[in-house]
Amino acid sequence: MAKIVIIFDFDRTLIDGDSDNWVVTEMGLTEIFHQLRFTLPWNRLMDRMMMELHSQGRSIEDIEACLKKMPIDSQIIEAIKSAKSLGCDLKIVSDANHFFIEKILEQHDLLDCFSEIYTNQSSVDEIGKLRILPYHSDALPPHSCNFCPSNLCKGLVMDHIRASCPSDQIFIYLGDGGGDFCPTLKLRECDFVMPRTNYPLWKKISDNSLLIKAEVKEWSNAEEQQRILMQLVSTITQEEDS
Repeated sequence: MAKIVIIFDFDRTLIDGDSDNWVVTEMGLTEIFHQLRFTLPWNRLMDRMMMELHSQGRSIEDIEACLKKMPIDSQIIEAIKSAKSLGCDLKIVSDANHFFIEKILEQHDLLDCFSEIYTNQSSVDEIGKLRILPYHSDALPPHSCNFCPSNLCKGLVMDHIRASCPSDQIFIYLGDGGGDFCPTLKLRECDFVMPRTNYPLWKKISDNSLLIKAEVKEWSNAEEQQRILMQLVSTITQEEDS
C-alpha cells in the first residue's frame, strides 16, 4: 500500500481556474447566474444552471464538449503522473461535481491516476438533464462544522479517508479555498499542507497558525506546485528507504 497519500482540491488547485465558472461563462449563462447568485446556495445554483441549459436545448454532450476545453497546466499533469508512478495514492476532495471533474480529467488522460474522488454528486435525470446534487444529503442536517458549507464538509471526508488508511501513511494536502481549512486541521505533525499563496486557505492558516500541526509548504503557480510536491515525495520516500 502507498506510503504517501496526496489529496488535491480541484478548482484553482489542480486546475488554475474554476470549473463551474468556466461552464457558466463558456455556455453563455453569466447574466442569469449573476441574477440568481445570492438567492441560492452555490451547489443548488449550479443545479439551476444545468436546468437553464436544458431549457435552451443544450445537451449533456454540449456540456462535455465545453469541459473538454478546460486547460490543465502541463506541469501539473507531469506532477500527477510522476507521483502516481512513484506509488503515491492520489485522491481529489472538491466542492465541484463528479461530472465536471471526470470529464476534465478524462480529456487530459488523468482520471485513472486518482483512486477516489470525493465531490458533489451528479446524475442524468429521466429527461436527459444533468443534475448537480450535494455530497451530504439534504434530508438531514448534514454536519455541525462551522468552517464548511452545508453541502460538503471536507473535514468529515478527511476523517473517512484517514480511517481507511494505515496509521503510518503520510498525507500531503493541496488546496486554495476556505473549505480546505477544515481538513487541514485534521493533519498531523508528520503531514504536509500546501496552500496556494494569497488565497483563502493560505490566509486562514496564516491567521490561525497555532492550530496547524502539519508542515506548511506554500505555492503560487503550477511550476512551484510541481517542484515542491515532487520534492516532498522524494524526501519522504528517501527517509522511508533509509
